[in-house]
This record gives sequence, C-alpha cells and structure tokens, in this order.
Amino acid sequence: MTAVGIDAIEIWTGKLKLDLAETFAPEKGEDPEKYTKGLGLHASSFPDAHEDIVTMGANAAKRLMDRKGLTPDDIGRIDVATESAFDNSKPVSTYIAGCLEQVYDGDFHHANKGERKFACIAGTQSLDDAYNWIKAGRNRGRSALVVATDTALYARGDPGEATQGAGAVAMLISEDPSLVELSTDQGYGSADETDFLKPNQQFPSVDGKRSMQVYLARMREALEDYESVAGASHPDDFAYIPFHTPFPGMVRKAGLLGYRHMIRNTTVEEELAEEIGLQPREEDYEDREAYEEAIRDHMDDLKSTAEYREWYGEVIEPTLSIARQVGNWYTGSVHIARASALKSAAEAGLDLADKRLLVGSYGSGAQAEIHAETVQDGWKDEIEQLNVDDQIDSRYDLSFEEYENVHDRHNHDKTIEMEDFTVPEEEFVFTGRGRMNERLYDYVA
Repeated sequence: MTAVGIDAIEIWTGKLKLDLAETFAPEKGEDPEKYTKGLGLHASSFPDAHEDIVTMGANAAKRLMDRKGLTPDDIGRIDVATESAFDNSKPVSTYIAGCLEQVYDGDFHHANKGERKFACIAGTQSLDDAYNWIKAGRNRGRSALVVATDTALYARGDPGEATQGAGAVAMLISEDPSLVELSTDQGYGSADETDFLKPNQQFPSVDGKRSMQVYLARMREALEDYESVAGASHPDDFAYIPFHTPFPGMVRKAGLLGYRHMIRNTTVEEELAEEIGLQPREEDYEDREAYEEAIRDHMDDLKSTAEYREWYGEVIEPTLSIARQVGNWYTGSVHIARASALKSAAEAGLDLADKRLLVGSYGSGAQAEIHAETVQDGWKDEIEQLNVDDQIDSRYDLSFEEYENVHDRHNHDKTIEMEDFTVPEEEFVFTGRGRMNERLYDYVA
C-alpha cells in the first residue's frame, strides 16, 4: 500500500518581534519570569505593515514549491486552515493561489480550493482531508498544498496578550513522502464547549481557566479513543510527542497527563510506586471530588520524579523550541511543534527513520485529535532545508510603542497607516484594497 504523508514543510514567521522579558514585562510592571518560566515564552512574532495571513501563507508556499521544483500543475488541491480570515465567503486559498499565479507559469484553475475552520485544530483537519483525497485515488497523481496561517492577536490587556503570534506553515501532502507518513490510527475527543470563541469579532473571547480544563479533557478523550484502534500506548513508543502549543506552559500539563495515562498498569507505574505510590483508582474513593484531589496530589509527585523529568526532556521539550520564540500561531502551532522536534533531532545527529511521533492537535470549541506518524528516510534532508532560525534572528525588535501601533494596524476595526519596519524582498506583500474592498497583493522581487 502506498504511503501518504507530509513530503515537505516550510515556515514563514512574521517579520517583527516583541521581546516579552525586555519590552513587554517592564511595561506591564510584571516579573519577566512570569512569561519566560510561567508561560514558557520569550518572544512573539508579529506581521509587518505589508504582511497578513495571505502574504505569510503565500510566501511559505512559494518557498516550498521553489525548493521542491513544483509547478501549479503538480498541485491538485489547496486547503487553508485559519481562524483569522477576513472574508466569510471567499476562502483565503483563492487569494494565495492568485499570489502564486503571479510568479509561476500556468495556473491553479484545476485545483480544488477550500478553507477549514475549527479553531487551532483546522490545520490537522486539512491534513486529514488531503490524506483522504489522495487515498481515495482522486488526486490524479497530484499533491495537496496545506497552509496553516494566522495572526493570533488578542485585545489589549487581555490575559492572552503575551501569547500572541503570527506566521504560516505550508505542507506538501503526497504519495511516498520524504518527511512523515500519516497513519490511519486516529482518536478524537469532541464536545460542545464555550472556552474560546470569536463571534463576528476579530479578537477572541476567552475563558482561560476553562480553556485549559477543556484542552486537557479533550486530549484525554482523544488518547483513549486512539488507543481503542491502535492498542495501548507506552511512553517509550514515540520519539517525540508534539502537542498544540498555545504556550509551552500548557504543554507541561498535557505531557504530564499523557504520561500518567500511558504508564497506568505498566511496569513503569509499579517501579514508581516505590517512590510515590500507585495511581489513585476511582473505585477506591467515596466520591469524585475526593478522587480528583488524590489525582492532583499524585500528579504533583509524578512530575517531580527523575523518570518523568527525563522522559519529558527527551520527548516533549524539543517540540517547544520554536514556539518559545514566536508565540501561538493557532492553526500552525502543532505543526511548528513537529518541525521543532525534527529540527532538534537533526541538530543532535539522531537517526529518526522509522521512529514514530504521536501528534496531539486541539481546537477550542472543542476538539482534540491524536494520531501517529512514522518518520521517513528523507526526513533529515528535508528538515535541514528550513531557515526558521535565520528568520527568527532577523526580525525587527519592536519597542512597546511600536508594538501598540502594529497591534492597531492589524486590528480590523481600525484604519491605521504605518510605514514598514522591514524592506520586502522576494516576497508577496499587501498593497491595498480594490473596488469591492478586496485585498490586493503583489510580488516584490
């Protein structure tokens, strides 16, 4: 059976940087460690005046196509995942296709185009759509282009303001992929929740405490559902476990929850029992409240064990290095986590071919998906093509006043004229609006 998965990946980060410790924290009168240690974030990326979700997505897609030597005829499907769309009818994929047609011979008139929306999980859902399209034999030898692109901005003063970010991830989904093969083993956890929503508004309404609870609950359900088809999982089964990363502090909780679940009724639990006791079993408690309190106490003990800290450092921590510098990219964040893990492995000289990843995606509202991926032989050559470190290092470092202007510039409710902080070069740029208020784009050579 032909393997289908991610053949190539490219990243485009917003070209501006807000330093949380040096710039944001002092202005807020906060201890910098609230952000660097509490949230696990050091900086956020923001779009320049000429950037938006279209330019970032198109620039990532162009870099991918150029590197792979692709033409429009090689692409049969373009799906964009975003929760930052500015049109309730026309999908962002049409704008991105229009941008790409400015620089390539031929067009994408033959390609199926769409836009996926389910908060941050939409990027993974778009991967699933592309996978199913190819597996169904409807691709006629063509590949799919999946783009996750967002400006994850919050209202000024909102608790989520420090987790902001902007950028795009472009992925090529193909037969015989070079990077990872996607598995048919999937699990879901989904419920009607109101933890984060944007009802006809740009900035989200967020119940932060509730959102964290829902994230963990849906992840637990998704893992249990995954195991119902894939069999019991074990911490040693996976080289890395990339999670949706609104901020790394959230992943610390998800990693602990997953580890506790996977060691239950294993020799790992038995060995740890000598130090911290067995995990509480609900049937041993009179009520749910007492059981949950016991679980919380046990998890506090578990996260302090040498065994857990070593596992977390090897399997989870490498997935967070890019996110720490760019913030939350909504639909792109779990795909940044995957890239970060593979990049860390390449830098460490590890051989990952045939090793497995367990990918945990999440979208508020709410749904989680757990699926497995198998790393392919060409993974290292592919991941070493990324220049994300150069992009991160070359960002313009904003002052707080400049940040305020940038935030207003990208607020759909305001019309703010702002000069570029960076000089566009070999990239798509936003140039203004047309006769029907549509957004217009050009390529700057």
